[in-house]
Parts: sequence; structure tokens; C-alpha cells
Amino acid sequence: MTTTNTKITAPTATTADAAADDGLGSPTPVDRFIASVEQGRPLDLQILHPEVALDATVPNWRFHRQGADAVATELAGFYDGPGHLELVRRVLLPGGELVEITRSWTEDGVPHLSHQAHVIDLTPDGRIVRDTLFCGGRWPADLLAEMEAADADA
Repeated sequence: MTTTNTKITAPTATTADAAADDGLGSPTPVDRFIASVEQGRPLDLQILHPEVALDATVPNWRFHRQGADAVATELAGFYDGPGHLELVRRVLLPGGELVEITRSWTEDGVPHLSHQAHVIDLTPDGRIVRDTLFCGGRWPADLLAEMEAADADA
């Protein structure tokens, strides 16, 4: 499986990040979101606004979830079990961040990979109020090998 290894770095602090930081370098809600994705554990509801919205585009489908419990439950199904973040790219946006993630994990003994982009909007107090998610899919090792061969032929 060919992947790109990139050091995970945080962008310059935003107003929302500063509100979430206790001055001791505490992780921001986006930091905690990324850690949950890597560790394959449910999101901490404290980082989500009670009316958070998820707008998810996945292969051949688009759906929406509203509210902290519904969004946390939906995303828990995306990251069921620990994985490894092969790539994390964070770009500051007005009022939030763009977070690109390539995540690898093993499922039933088979290596898998996914590639996602999250456009995360934050409230003034730093909680996640919207996640616009674009997911390319979940690919097992045999399909990854086929994609790699196609790239080599191009």
C-alpha cells in the first residue's frame, strides 16, 4: 500500500482556537476531532455544538445529520477502531479549518485506507458547529494495489 507520510501540524491559532486554549497548550476541538479519528473512538460531545450539522458526501450518496448525538454516532461508524493517520493537512479558513485526512487501518486482517476532507466550522467559543465531509471511500488492500497499478500505467 503506497501512502504519503506527512507530519501532523497545527495551523496558526484562530480566535476560536484561542478561546479553547487554556494557555497551557490544551488541544483545540479540531485537535481532539483529529485524535478521535486516529484512535477510532467516538467524538467527545463537549467539542460539538448541540446543534452541530453534518453534511456528508460519500461514494454514490449524500446525507445529513443534525445534533451532537446524531453526528457523533454517525462519525463513530466511520472510524470503528484505531487507525494510523498517513496524512493530515490543515488549512485555516475564516471561522474554521479544512482538514484533509488519509487514514489506514486493518479490518478483518485486511489493510484498508480512506481519504477524506472535512470543512469544519467553529462557533466563537471554539466548538464544532458544522462538518462538511467529503469521503472518497474505504479501500481494501486489493483495490489499493489496483489503483497503484493504474497510476503506474498512466
